[in-house]
Amino acid sequence: MTATLAGRHVVVTGGTGALGTAVVSRLLDEGAICHVPNSHAAAPPGFGFEGHERVRLVHNIYLADPAVVDEFYRDVPELWASIHIAGGFAAAPLDKTESASFAEMMETNVRTAFLCCRAALRAMLAAETGGRIVNVSARPGLDPRRGAGMVAYAASKAAVAAMTVALAEEVKAKDILVNAIAPSTLDTPANRAAMPDANPARWVALDAAAETVVYLASPANRAMSGALVPLYGQA
Repeated sequence: MTATLAGRHVVVTGGTGALGTAVVSRLLDEGAICHVPNSHAAAPPGFGFEGHERVRLVHNIYLADPAVVDEFYRDVPELWASIHIAGGFAAAPLDKTESASFAEMMETNVRTAFLCCRAALRAMLAAETGGRIVNVSARPGLDPRRGAGMVAYAASKAAVAAMTVALAEEVKAKDILVNAIAPSTLDTPANRAAMPDANPARWVALDAAAETVVYLASPANRAMSGALVPLYGQA
């Protein structure tokens, strides 16, 4: 890709996290204008694009609130793509998983993706110019046997995968392509700290995942929709 996204407006939820920052960086390289909702009052120290002329960072955005989400998207002009990286992870045997923890996985991973998909879709349908939507599922969402010990998380990511495929079918005649990536373990500082005995060389590099996401969100992707792209590395 060479500046295929030049001047196009792209939302990146979770854009201040490890994968989100990598995606924003690549989008900027492609000329995009990035709109990044941040759930906190300030950007985390690792986010290096605050103040960038093509980054609109908006703080205190609660992505599980439909009114907040709708208002955020209304302020995005000529939306081309919406990338939904925001989410969470929790692992516990089912007998030790509280109802509140299950609800949290559904809210953090599924409800936020649903609300952002809906707001993005409304904007794209109103503009009648097509667009791209990219969600983030996970390997246990595609292969539930990998979800042992993290049933709530696996169920939430499976829901994201199902929503992606169903929505892609729903809007396929509107030139709105909807896809999702499904990573195994991403090579992030947090994962290295949590699994010090693991071999991160077998994990998925952030730049590799970001490259896939940006391709799916770009005009260069002209035909792929309803895909759940496995990013498993050597895992």
